[in-house]
Amino acid sequence: MLPAFTTRSDRQRSIFTPSSPSERHDNFESYWAFTQRHDGEILEDRRELTRKNELLASFQSNPVRSRRPLPDPERFYRNYVVMKDDPKTFDRKTLLLTFLYKFARHEWVGISAAWDQIPTMAESTKTSERISRYHLCEEFCHVRLFHEMFRTFHLDRVEWVPLGKWMGRVYRLFPKFPESMMSPPAFVSELMGLMLYLHIDAILDDVFGDEPEARDRVRALLREIMTDEMAHVGQRRNFIGPVGLKASRAMVEPMFRLFYRDIPESRLLFDIDRMVQDAKEFDYSVMPPDVVQRSWIPSYCKA
Repeated sequence: MLPAFTTRSDRQRSIFTPSSPSERHDNFESYWAFTQRHDGEILEDRRELTRKNELLASFQSNPVRSRRPLPDPERFYRNYVVMKDDPKTFDRKTLLLTFLYKFARHEWVGISAAWDQIPTMAESTKTSERISRYHLCEEFCHVRLFHEMFRTFHLDRVEWVPLGKWMGRVYRLFPKFPESMMSPPAFVSELMGLMLYLHIDAILDDVFGDEPEARDRVRALLREIMTDEMAHVGQRRNFIGPVGLKASRAMVEPMFRLFYRDIPESRLLFDIDRMVQDAKEFDYSVMPPDVVQRSWIPSYCKA
């Protein structure tokens, strides 16, 4: 179960709250203003954002490294791309780190495929198109933050490896679908990421309890990603009208189960049933207050 950061009187509206076209239009403009303040300028040719670069530089200039090595670092390298050993024999640190790579790898492959399919800033004529370009740059910055998590545990040989031919083709085709078809699964994908980050945050004390400095660095990196992902959930929700909203809710369980089925570590780390239920019931009151203060919520989801 997710940590209770607020009391019931603080509850917000469900992420599945209906919204009108005019509300969604206004919220696109609100999000666009927020993301420019939050991220700074886009460096499109480098897939970077100026304030994200400053953030990463601040972490890298003050590195934190675990005091104890992983029990068997080579086990991580042998299994981080494809699980070859029995995950039940893993220590929980290595298990979480191999899981994190597999999850982040899907993110990296997806955004890499989408980058060439959506309009550039120069080609963008709508606010939603400019938002999408910034959104992808944020996701590329997240991959760099994940990479810093691995370095925190002296895992300096991590490489970002493409998925197999079939999955790679799926990710390349997905951005070509019409917006009305693409928006519900894209929204559920963002919601799945946010639920995962909350559930990871909830187990960090247990998994890395004997490494408080490294644990706190991983949590700081995770909270930066979570702040963006919380805003992404609202931003993707903003594309969806009544029909798409109903379809999205129906997609939550099958999409979650299909995705985690292919990552064997997930069943040993998380309660997938609980994660599905938390997603269906999600409102922003379950988010850490420091994340809420720095992120963005659609107006129609505010109490």
